[in-house]
Amino acid sequence: MKSTNAQDMNTRLVNHRNLFRVTLSIILFVLIGFPASAQDAPKSFMDDPVNHPMAPLYLVTGLLFVTLILVMVVAVYMLRILNLFVKQAEEERAKRLGIPYAPTVSWWSKMWDEFNASVPLSQEKDIDLGHEYDGIRELDNHLPPWWKGILYGSMIWAVIYLFVYHFMGSLPLSGDEYQNELATAAEQIRAYQASQPVATIDENTLAYSPDAAILANGKKVFVSNNCQQCHRADGGGNAIGPNLTDQYWIHGGTIKNLFQTINKGVVEKGMPAWGKVMSPSDVRDVAFYVMSLQGTNPPDAKKPQGNLVAPEATVAPADSTKGGK
Repeated sequence: MKSTNAQDMNTRLVNHRNLFRVTLSIILFVLIGFPASAQDAPKSFMDDPVNHPMAPLYLVTGLLFVTLILVMVVAVYMLRILNLFVKQAEEERAKRLGIPYAPTVSWWSKMWDEFNASVPLSQEKDIDLGHEYDGIRELDNHLPPWWKGILYGSMIWAVIYLFVYHFMGSLPLSGDEYQNELATAAEQIRAYQASQPVATIDENTLAYSPDAAILANGKKVFVSNNCQQCHRADGGGNAIGPNLTDQYWIHGGTIKNLFQTINKGVVEKGMPAWGKVMSPSDVRDVAFYVMSLQGTNPPDAKKPQGNLVAPEATVAPADSTKGGK
């Protein structure tokens, strides 16, 4: 019997040692292989972790994390090995005294049984109510303490919530909290806008000029604000929006007309007032970009609409933007 116990003990120790080696190998493989995998990844935040300014902090944090995992793994295996030694010593002591071995119930098992208030199978006859149907017996089992704790806790919380939120009004309800957040955000927006100079455009002195920076930003805004949905990306127009590349215009073809049309919109014809969502400088840039499309003649462009307007003379770039509050 003693040799069998020793053999079982050695087998368990070997299994634990092998499992520990596998776990340690996996952790070391992840730690060592991570930089190599990062080098093969496409250029991103982790493309060059060695030269990154936060690399020392990441390295120390990673080493501490791995060390913590190793310490926890070693502690778990040491406890299990210690429990095996204790169990073996108790079995040998029971055999030496000639008494049956009764395993010691762990504190976790005791806590789990108390937590669930479960009745052992050997004591089910004490809670048998004597009702049986189709081989199923009715037992007088009580609800687990954790279940009753959740129920009583929910009831107490409901009373506190009702008193604090509805009767006293000490804390805002979800709807009021949402409105407060909106008011706070609106105030922050007003404070930010008040602290920033707002660029204004003088329509009276506005004159078109093929400024590369203005045209580039105008094209960007034209695409990002879905202007191409109605006028196509090349300005050729579709079923909704007119052709922007010819010399025929419905609401005037001067740069001032374009600025006003984009800024105030033509709501009855589906043209939004972009001045409500764009800055004045972006409206000007889009108007300049639309004016630059004159004569590009994209394929399958929409037929002319409106009145023929002679093109404006191009002038040198001028600063039509002035700062204000």
